[in-house]
Amino acid sequence: MADANDTPAMTQAGLERLVQEVLAEARAQGASQAEAGVSVESGLNLTVRLGEVETVEHQRDRGLGLTVYFGNRKGSASTADLSPAALRESVRAACSIATYTAEDDCAGLADAALMAKDLPDLDLDHPWEPEPDTVIDIATRCEEAARAFDARIENSEGATVTSHRGLRVYANSHGFVGGYPSTSHSLTCSVIGKTGENMQRDYWYSVARDVRALETPETVGRKAAERTVARLGARRLTTRKAPVLYVPELARGFWGHFLGAMRGGAQYRRASFLQDAEGTQVFPDFVQLSERPLLKGALASAAFDSEGVATTDKEIVDKGIATTYLLDSYSARKLKRQTTGHAGGVRNLIVRSGELDYDALLKKMGTGLVVTELLGQGVNGVTGDYSRGASGFWVERGEIAYPVEEVTIAGNLKDIFKGVAAIGKDVDLRGAIRTGSVLIDEMTIAGE
Repeated sequence: MADANDTPAMTQAGLERLVQEVLAEARAQGASQAEAGVSVESGLNLTVRLGEVETVEHQRDRGLGLTVYFGNRKGSASTADLSPAALRESVRAACSIATYTAEDDCAGLADAALMAKDLPDLDLDHPWEPEPDTVIDIATRCEEAARAFDARIENSEGATVTSHRGLRVYANSHGFVGGYPSTSHSLTCSVIGKTGENMQRDYWYSVARDVRALETPETVGRKAAERTVARLGARRLTTRKAPVLYVPELARGFWGHFLGAMRGGAQYRRASFLQDAEGTQVFPDFVQLSERPLLKGALASAAFDSEGVATTDKEIVDKGIATTYLLDSYSARKLKRQTTGHAGGVRNLIVRSGELDYDALLKKMGTGLVVTELLGQGVNGVTGDYSRGASGFWVERGEIAYPVEEVTIAGNLKDIFKGVAAIGKDVDLRGAIRTGSVLIDEMTIAGE
């Protein structure tokens, strides 16, 4: 690694050279295998509250993480200093750590034959460098639209604009080098409403790779206010069993519980409520979960996972049957299998939607609870026991009757999964899981 006082150019080519030099230094210090990832990131966060600029934050970060292997011994180090001297010291630290770690037959890079070879342009990079007045105007318009929506909106937690751009490069001693720049922009608004002694808050947000794809400031503000006003006058329920409908933004977490149970780490540790579930019927046969990692412009697209393994289209659930565990190279070796390219998680999970929109799902449910907010972390990944605080709306004769708060919804996830009665076509695209609302045929609702 050449001596110099300056850090390398913060371009993709410069970062690729940097990680290759780090790997060369690791080999020179005796490592049999090595991998390194480097990133540089910048961002803006601006909040307007009650018509005044409350916070303006500019963020710039950079860092490198390195893992070396001496046979089956592993050592890791990281640094935010990308100068040659600091990088050499990080390599020395990682190599030193490896001499003290126990041997692990499953340690090492993913197989060389699985490295991504085709790195298409996934249209992830849409930089936005507005003038400060432009950002302030967007946040101000958003909050004004929320506060003007209804006289019962009496306070605000503000409207926030964020803009983030990052450049990440990963390389390993198989010769793989890959990286890409990406952006993420968002607009969020949260307001507080009051009627009598009852106060409620709610929010709305929009997020996209390209700022031009965001919802308008007025739309975001209006939706935040609409949701807040709708919650005013919330009641409690008596304990009962009834159907439950998760709105799309909460349905993502519902599917996330399944993904967590199918991860290799949970499987090889024998710590999953879906232990040995591959090839078994977990959901009704109309449920289809498809992974599409190469969607252009999507929020979770990537041509390779965090180990350099090529990502490919997969059916995670096919006709209700769990078809695969979600494995990185380490968990795959623990299970005597091959990695599925899921180091770092699932990328763009698409839940097949049905034919019913939100209103039609309410009609299908008849009487039950629409859940719009969840509280607490009462999910046991080993047993599948599920108990979460919730609020939302009680439905009678297929229509919203009144808002509800301070209830608990409970059951066991195995039974809840089998009780999926419908998936709506009101798909939310604002995350790594694309899903509509999910109707469960019955859960316990604990209240007064």
